[in-house]
Amino acid sequence: MSTAIFYDRHGGVDVLRVGDEPVPAPGEGEIVVTNRVVGVNPADVKKLAGAFGGSSDAFPQVLGFEAAGVVESVGEGVEGISVGDEVVWSGTGAQREKSVVKAAKAQVKPANVPFEQAAVLPVAASAAFSALVQAGVGDKDVVLVHGASGGVGSAAVQIAKALGARVVAAASERNHDYVQGLGATPVTYGTGLVDAVRALPDGLADVTAVVDTVGSSETVAQTVELLGADGLERDGKPRAVTLVESQESLAAGIASKVSQKGALAEVLALAEAGLLSSEISARFPLVEAARAVEQVAGGHVRGKVVLEV
Repeated sequence: MSTAIFYDRHGGVDVLRVGDEPVPAPGEGEIVVTNRVVGVNPADVKKLAGAFGGSSDAFPQVLGFEAAGVVESVGEGVEGISVGDEVVWSGTGAQREKSVVKAAKAQVKPANVPFEQAAVLPVAASAAFSALVQAGVGDKDVVLVHGASGGVGSAAVQIAKALGARVVAAASERNHDYVQGLGATPVTYGTGLVDAVRALPDGLADVTAVVDTVGSSETVAQTVELLGADGLERDGKPRAVTLVESQESLAAGIASKVSQKGALAEVLALAEAGLLSSEISARFPLVEAARAVEQVAGGHVRGKVVLEV
């Protein structure tokens, strides 16, 4: 049997319950992974609340979109992954002890990347990588990251640096030392951000690309003001990409993030090279998943929250 965190209806963390389930054998193209660490994301909060829709007769359901663990069994037709391999994977229903995973959604974990670092790559880091590639960020760019201390934002800072860009990080004052340690120049988010960016020295005022992980009316307006309504594209690529699509971002002409094929492999390689890591702000045992989801739901989490299995 495998322990899992179920919910039988949409709602808040109070609907989550701990239970057991049998572990089926892997089908063709599938593997069974004994999870070691599961990442917790804002998407879990949204799914629990019913924001992603879905049939009401599909319950019980299990949250979780990313995890890392050890392969327990391998189905027919799986190549490149063997029993005993340490892997990181993306999918659905990760908040469980053992998961049946499509092998195509898994990558063998480098030995020098800890489970908890690997487990938080598929959602936040892959999204950050996708946004930066979509914007065509390179070594001549100055990138502004809205929400730079969060899971996606902190990954975007590091990946942009790895791509050769310089980074301006919008974050609360209490997180300035943190984002500065990641290699970015901090500015305080909120009112006054545009003036603060324009006052930066050494060419940092000339922002050439923006990654918005916040998606508020304020960050949309600030992005347009800094880039100019006519400067949201270059060479057929968007200069501003948002991770939080809204009516405001669409009306402003800001591109919504499009997932890039192979993003997980790319960010895993950066982690292996020591160029990408996540601050783990909180760790909870699997059976306390409700506490972890509640913390993420509260917002303002620095880095990532994980479940230890």
